Amino acid sequence: MKPPITTLSQLKASGWVSRSVKEEIRGNAVQRIRANEPLTASILGYDDTVMPQLQNALLAGHDIVFLGERGQGKTRIIRSLTGLLDEWMPIVAGSEINDDPYAPVSRHARDLIAEQGDATPIAWVHRDDRYGEKLATPDTSIADLIGEVDPIKVAEGRYLSDELTLHYGLVPRTNRGIFAINELPDLSERIQVGLLNVLEERDVQVRGYKIRLPLDVLLVASANPEDYTNRGRIITPLKDRFGSQIRTHYPLDVATEMRIVRQEARPAAIGDVQVHYPAFMEEIVAQISHLARANANVSQRSGVSVRVSVSNHELLAANAVRRGLRAGETTVAPRVSDLEALVASTAGKIEIESVDDGLEGAVFEQILRGAVLQVYKRRVSGDKTKELITAFESGTVVSTGEDVSSSELFGFAQQVPELQKLALSLLDGNESPASVASAVEFVLEGLHLAKRLNKDSAGARATYRSRTTAV
Repeated sequence: MKPPITTLSQLKASGWVSRSVKEEIRGNAVQRIRANEPLTASILGYDDTVMPQLQNALLAGHDIVFLGERGQGKTRIIRSLTGLLDEWMPIVAGSEINDDPYAPVSRHARDLIAEQGDATPIAWVHRDDRYGEKLATPDTSIADLIGEVDPIKVAEGRYLSDELTLHYGLVPRTNRGIFAINELPDLSERIQVGLLNVLEERDVQVRGYKIRLPLDVLLVASANPEDYTNRGRIITPLKDRFGSQIRTHYPLDVATEMRIVRQEARPAAIGDVQVHYPAFMEEIVAQISHLARANANVSQRSGVSVRVSVSNHELLAANAVRRGLRAGETTVAPRVSDLEALVASTAGKIEIESVDDGLEGAVFEQILRGAVLQVYKRRVSGDKTKELITAFESGTVVSTGEDVSSSELFGFAQQVPELQKLALSLLDGNESPASVASAVEFVLEGLHLAKRLNKDSAGARATYRSRTTAV
């Protein structure tokens, strides 16, 4: 709730104490750490790596640069830092740069306090309004960040050197708050120098005129390691200005990637079609990203973002819904046969090192097969498949594919008790035809990739048979 204080005298009487933004953040961080509460928004997988470094940096009062590839939550962490600010902050009413009533910076605020004294009006700013952000681009100017002379104010009779002629940019307007620059190396070196000047020397030079402007700002930036040699660099003096450099990373294990995907992906249900997402299919989606990050044919400089996993998760569900709509089904589950659709959601997010014709498809196929096989080996032990292999050696043949309905696959499973038993063991009690059909395809494809069954593909349909059975 906004405090009812409206004048400087009331503010003094309330006992409010002025703190720098870094002291304010440090104090609130101390309270959260003592209470064992998270400092920022939930970024899964960073509890033992990034977060301790962030806590140290904030307690030390450092400006911070987050270094990491795309899709590692850098911007999300930065934006969530506003939660460490006090909910409400008093300013001199009418101030464009959030002047501290006890230590005004702008000419406007100083003159107002000199004129009205304790009767100076006070306004309150919410912490959400104390955050400024700029995506660095080569065409970013000093005017964008610092400010520019307002010709209208000059026309009113003021001198160019008069501070009141200045139209403030993003940084001054974030005074007593947090200012973030995304992709800092993309900022031209000339502009980086200007930024350093206002943050370190505490003055502004606009059109050759020097204006004293001691701003109180926590500077936070993000950068991609590739950018240091590709598109630009952070100049050494500015790099030295950052007290801490924190390296982010992709999820270290498949389980963490799955948790992130569940948190970020859109709900799978579309209209009246319900989607049951088996855990092994979620694991395959996460495993695809992990294998891509380790594949020599995939450019690791550009990275394989978690967004790949999120997009793949959503598209896999969408393909299952489309298949279900065509079959007249109201409950669907993603299957192994749906994985081919992921080319559309993956191709634009990963870069293949070689430009050889057809290599991209081959690399993706290799990753898909590897993901299914690894998940299969983790979830299905060899002793569970002995009876099923025996059943296939007795002449069992099963067909799967996009044109095979869930009810058909469910019926196949009922006819082969060994297959049904194994499929149900993977479903955590969900025995719907759609889920059983998904588990059946997963088991059959896993056995094929493990070289226990033969697979004949024709169009959208695949037929699985014993390796000892003639075609």
